[in-house]
Amino acid sequence: MHISDGILSAPVLITGFIGTIAVAAYTMRQLDLDDIPKVSVITSVFFVASLIHVPIGPSSVHLILGGLVGVVLGVRAFPAIMLGIILQTILFGHGGVTVIGVNTMMLGGGGLIAYGIWQLRHRFDIKKKEMIFGGLAGAAAIFSSGIVLALSLVTTGEEFIATAIYTLVAHIPVMIIEAMVVGACAAFLAKVKPDALAGQLPLATPPLAAAGIAADKTKKNPK
Repeated sequence: MHISDGILSAPVLITGFIGTIAVAAYTMRQLDLDDIPKVSVITSVFFVASLIHVPIGPSSVHLILGGLVGVVLGVRAFPAIMLGIILQTILFGHGGVTVIGVNTMMLGGGGLIAYGIWQLRHRFDIKKKEMIFGGLAGAAAIFSSGIVLALSLVTTGEEFIATAIYTLVAHIPVMIIEAMVVGACAAFLAKVKPDALAGQLPLATPPLAAAGIAADKTKKNPK
């Protein structure tokens, strides 16, 4: 789902860089040194998955796993995906230097949307909610990235409308596959290593309430 150099207009490219810089500045503030090994591993997964392209007509599709990145890293998904995109551009020429901003907003934004969907599981008390909301997160990441892709093409010129529609349709199978993959991974991690998943507390949990929950857990499980 990378956009290549020479396609988008200058205003779209500039907007992409401005948005990427702003979001990266905020999300990187949430990154601790202890998180670097985990972020590195997940970035590698994203990097490798995005390298396998399957040509479909004038476009191509590939696994993105932005939803999995969001489910595991939370808001740190954005800088992880940004790093993956920069490395793909420099090492393999995927996309291009001028579209790093747009591609990061497209795929990194999908990771953030996935994290938001993933956090909704705290509002429901149902069986297999990790699998369900992990699947929804995986699908939402692809859908939101596709919307950004289509908007980037359409705002560049009306001649790209057909291409935008075709690309969105071509990624429907990818959306289904990623929903299955992310849902299965989330359910597995929830059983064997729940701490590996992001968002152990709801997004709306106040800091004082979060501290109280942590204190209760400490009292119940003293070392």
